Amino acid sequence: MKRNFTWLVCAASVVASQYTYAAEQVTIFAASSLTNAVTELSERYQTQTGVESRLSFASSSALARQISQGAPADIYISANVKWMDYLQTQQVIENDSRKPLLKNSLVVVAPKSYPDPQVQVSAAWDLEKALDGTRMAVGDPNHVPAGRYAKQALEHYGLWADALHLLARANNVRSALVLVERGESNLGIVYKTDAKISSKVKIVAELPESSHAPIRYPMAIVKGKAIPEVQGYYAFLQSEEAKAVFEKYGFEVVSVN
Repeated sequence: MKRNFTWLVCAASVVASQYTYAAEQVTIFAASSLTNAVTELSERYQTQTGVESRLSFASSSALARQISQGAPADIYISANVKWMDYLQTQQVIENDSRKPLLKNSLVVVAPKSYPDPQVQVSAAWDLEKALDGTRMAVGDPNHVPAGRYAKQALEHYGLWADALHLLARANNVRSALVLVERGESNLGIVYKTDAKISSKVKIVAELPESSHAPIRYPMAIVKGKAIPEVQGYYAFLQSEEAKAVFEKYGFEVVSVN
């Protein structure tokens, strides 16, 4: 049957607004940087509709691989276009449901106790001196989108060769943030949204978008999962209410109904 997602989303929005769902469950696989925002949105949606959410947060690559292997996700939100492309190539998402949702940016963070209020990221930056015996916390560039962006930024400034032996590679961006929060790393490169939710770190530099690929978060419904409950949650993620929550956590919303 030919799918018309414009109609489906509109229909789902009407149903959701009337709060007529029975108690059902929707499973969301989302990048770890979305933990706070999506958790709050799921709680709001359950209060309004009675539809419960099962949430799985990890690196976008790990989640995409799980979905491709049959993990029971209904909606996938990636922190990287590449991994959504991967699932589309694998034919495991509803192509018409794929949408750009959010933008993010990249920052350098340090523990609140770090002596310098700011650092100047340039080709002349003495990274080893700045780290003072610690390592720079990043998502693993081989697997984690935030790590890939960090690598691109360091390459942009000609710092990658120096940084290679100074990295603490975390399995997701939130784990990289924790290393800085604990003082195990004097510096880390994370999303600005992660830095904003932590009271234990400070932003010491903002990395311009020109230093790395644009950070975009696409979302899609997993193939065969376009049932009313899933369509309703998918529509809710594009609502004005969801926009306000995403913006509260520092995201820029790309697409809103």
